[in-house]
Amino acid sequence: MIRIIATFTVRPDAVAEFTAAARQLVEASRAESGNISYELLRARDDAATLTFLEAWADDDAIETHNASAHFTTIIPQLLALSTGAPAIVQYEPT
Repeated sequence: MIRIIATFTVRPDAVAEFTAAARQLVEASRAESGNISYELLRARDDAATLTFLEAWADDDAIETHNASAHFTTIIPQLLALSTGAPAIVQYEPT
């Protein structure tokens, strides 16, 4: 299993719009084969910091996800609402 933590810093005026689009991404991603879990979280001390916590079966599942219509459509929207590039880290069990 591979876990991904992707943290976005969102423009303060765009948090509601980002969250609405991100929820669409979460719903579509959860339906993908190879997806184990997909969540959107908001930092308790900063409403403009939003993080996706993802778990995938393998690299093939991640590649398929990254090429999906919902990912390639929604991620550019999320980036446009953010203050910069997200911090993305992949993890695997030791």
